[in-house]
Amino acid sequence: MAMWVFGYGSLIWKTGFPFDESLPGFIKGYRRVFHQGSTDHRGTPEFPGRTVTLEAADGEICWGVAYKITKEEDKRDALTHLEVREKQYDQKEYLDFFTESNASEPAVSGVMVYIASPDKKSNKNYLGPAPLEDIAKQIVKAEGPSGPNRDYLFHLESALAQLGFKDKHVTDLSNQVRRVLSETPEVVS
Repeated sequence: MAMWVFGYGSLIWKTGFPFDESLPGFIKGYRRVFHQGSTDHRGTPEFPGRTVTLEAADGEICWGVAYKITKEEDKRDALTHLEVREKQYDQKEYLDFFTESNASEPAVSGVMVYIASPDKKSNKNYLGPAPLEDIAKQIVKAEGPSGPNRDYLFHLESALAQLGFKDKHVTDLSNQVRRVLSETPEVVS
């Protein structure tokens, strides 16, 4: 039986595990938000970056990519990789995945999705909502072992655009980060 994993953040452009097939599409009832703190990839414990998680939202959809993994060894490798990579995400859900906006039946049922919950007891890195300008300033300043936080945001914006998907939150935040960067004098070392 195949295992399916849904990527809605960096998994869209950087999977890090073998897969047999990728399908662009969406899940229903969720929206992508930059509410998760990253202290291990795009920030530090002293200055966390912000990465995406999903927030339940009636009538909303979240575009991304579903990856099909069929070989047992590849499933084990993918799970091992994801459990480390997504360790700050405290929930796993199994959701319906759609590839056509007018479809009443999902293309795939039971797609595994990692979600960072707003529960501060089980998810100590949840940052929650903030004004767009504050999130943008944090993203501009944050940097971690995987690089500057703004690169994560811009890679996500680009990956969604290449797939033909629009996400107002990602676009608005990217534009706000560009504004902050244009107003920030460069530091010469």
